[in-house]
Amino acid sequence: MKLDISQYRRDSDIPLLQQTVDQIVIEISQLLPNAEAVVSLPQKTRLSYKELDTEVTLLARSLLGIGVKKDAKVGIWSTNNLQWLLVQLACARVGAVLVNINPAYTASELAYALELAEVEILFLIPEFRHSNYIEILLQLLPGATLYQTPELHDPSLPRLRNLVLYDPEAPLATSRPAPGFLLWKDILEAGRSITDQELLLRQATLAAEDPANIQFTSGTTGRPKAVVLSHHNIVNNAWFTAETMRFGNKDRLCVPVPFYHCFGTVLASLLCFCRGACLVIPSPHFDAEDVLHAIETEKCTAVHGVPTMFIAELDHPNFSDYNLSSLRTGIMAGALCPPILIKRVMEEMHCPEILIGYGETEASPLTHLTEPDDTVLHRTETVGRNLPHQEVKVVDTANNEVVKPGITGEICFRGYHLMLGYYRNPEATAKAIDSAGWLHSGDLGIMDDEGYLRITGRLKDMIIRGGENIYPREIEECLYSHPQIADAAVFAVPDPYWGEEIAAWIKFHPGSETSFAELRNFLRSRLAHFKIPRFIKFVDTFPMTVTGKLQKYKMRKIATEELSHDENDYG
Repeated sequence: MKLDISQYRRDSDIPLLQQTVDQIVIEISQLLPNAEAVVSLPQKTRLSYKELDTEVTLLARSLLGIGVKKDAKVGIWSTNNLQWLLVQLACARVGAVLVNINPAYTASELAYALELAEVEILFLIPEFRHSNYIEILLQLLPGATLYQTPELHDPSLPRLRNLVLYDPEAPLATSRPAPGFLLWKDILEAGRSITDQELLLRQATLAAEDPANIQFTSGTTGRPKAVVLSHHNIVNNAWFTAETMRFGNKDRLCVPVPFYHCFGTVLASLLCFCRGACLVIPSPHFDAEDVLHAIETEKCTAVHGVPTMFIAELDHPNFSDYNLSSLRTGIMAGALCPPILIKRVMEEMHCPEILIGYGETEASPLTHLTEPDDTVLHRTETVGRNLPHQEVKVVDTANNEVVKPGITGEICFRGYHLMLGYYRNPEATAKAIDSAGWLHSGDLGIMDDEGYLRITGRLKDMIIRGGENIYPREIEECLYSHPQIADAAVFAVPDPYWGEEIAAWIKFHPGSETSFAELRNFLRSRLAHFKIPRFIKFVDTFPMTVTGKLQKYKMRKIATEELSHDENDYG
């Protein structure tokens, strides 16, 4: 197959599944009742698929017991733990819509998310890092200290009826901080009055096309939007990702990525549950050594992560103390995946089939994935081809015409995996998905004549310097090839003459360093002169999201301020 234009639809002999998340879990629990489903190392807990199904049923009855209707919005504000998964699956069992809340949200961000998604029930843990969740909610809902019943009626968040508090270390033993809070044991008690028949009647009303999940976009260029995904979206995305990975019921996946993100919700939990594999939780939030420990002790065959996670694992001072020979596969996604990093994971982590993924929340989330049989070049320098039953094209940013293979343009998607829309925002939905059903990603890329895609950057990140279009990713890939550099971010800063200039923040491997002069000489031999960053800063850390994505808009703001004061940290 040789493509004449950069448009590729990938078909499959395997038809799209027509099942809900709940039907998938019930089916696998009946097929493999004694297989290990979840291992939570921090909670010292293991559940078989039969035990998982029993726990989900108990919680599903509890949701019915506290009045959760079909399509009700149930939020969860928590780090990774077993209860997160139970809430996810119980919502699917009763037809509620799970609303994923970022554990790092501040009070104002939480209030915005709860109001936008019209959350009625919120599950939460007591705290995360420096954030006391209870204090934050008492600040947002001062009436919660006054109500003598657990049902709220606060005018600031009129939809919110219940707060369900649990401590992952002892979910049945949490003390009540205020009358307005329910405890995990309270809702389990509420489920005792619900019969099997009542639950079955609710399950009978559910369909694959129903909404299953609301996830928030990163909000780096404005307030986050609420992406609505259906059972059909996420079940099929998980299933065909597993097919591409050759993932089966003997696999054990170490999951350091957060459950609240699509990477965790779909490509970790549902990926495992649709195949009967075991999901291993190494820690509540990312810790490099906990990941290494989990892989060794649980004999994990797969590990997911964003590039910064893999860098932290490889560069950990105790890395060589761990036996990672059980690894076979996994997905690296969420940001630029440098070829040199991919090769290190293959060789040093003994993970020969590590795959590179690409997509976005609005696409459920995966659109592209490399394959084990792809050439080394394709597996290290492209994001592969689109998954089955999906269509992709690359269009000219000026006229929206499909470009020839090898030409840079905006990447667009079409297929089963596109979101139902942005919740309560039809204008933004219409702007993202055109009249022909194409989702415009805002990403720039190049498709070759076999359908393989290489990402060249974000449309909004493109630097225009004196009329030259410069793609930060090209410069970052060059920087990654330097043996001393562990991570790099390239972005624009304002310039009165050129309009924009190029800035780069660079982090070295532990114990490594180089000079500004040496680094510029290195770049001069590999890049055109106008692509060499004018401002370079060596850093120890980057502003990052909870999922490990570099926040360039924050770097740009900091750098602009620093350079306006003639900051001498820049070379």
